[in-house]
Amino acid sequence: MIFKWGGLMRSLFRDRRDAGKKLARTLAEMSLDNPVILALPRGGVTVADEVAELLGLPVDVVIARKIGAPGQPEFGIGAICEDEIPSFNPTIAHSFLPDSMEVQHIIKHEKSELKRRVELYRHGKPLANMEGKTIVVIDDGYATGVTAIAAGKYLRSLRPKKLILAVPVGPEDIHRANEVYDEVVCLYVLPNLSSIGLWYDEFGQVEDEEVLDILSKYH
Repeated sequence: MIFKWGGLMRSLFRDRRDAGKKLARTLAEMSLDNPVILALPRGGVTVADEVAELLGLPVDVVIARKIGAPGQPEFGIGAICEDEIPSFNPTIAHSFLPDSMEVQHIIKHEKSELKRRVELYRHGKPLANMEGKTIVVIDDGYATGVTAIAAGKYLRSLRPKKLILAVPVGPEDIHRANEVYDEVVCLYVLPNLSSIGLWYDEFGQVEDEEVLDILSKYH
């Protein structure tokens, strides 16, 4: 696990591309055997584009959707990935009854959005063969980690040689991702991380058009 402790009450990155360049330099120093870059849309795609440019690799996406708490959609209690199997954070899920009608309704909605994105970003096609590859999963940050962990569980089923999570910034409990990933690369680990966007000067919404524009360079 690669950590650099920031310890500064100011932004760490100008924008996602700046974060991607910095993350790319760290990944370039690693010995990656037969690597594949998979980004978590949408923000992770912009970060991954900079990594791919430096490493000379293509970018594809792995789709995961956060399951927000009822009435608190930004607070992730779990997530689903392309296998559509819900994965819940065991430390908080018991407070929200995953089998409740409210949570099941949220899951149904997120499955619909997940399918839409697979169709839009990959034309409905499954991921390429990942067996024996070193998969590097990239996002623009790790907050609750529910989407990254759901993605990792799904990708593990595809039998990669190694599974790496790479993010610019995350909280102290990012070590929880090691339950799924073989290695975690995080440039800045911060205590009490309340919002990823606070550590960027610019952290605007990434739209589908930007994701499609980036992916078109690689497909």
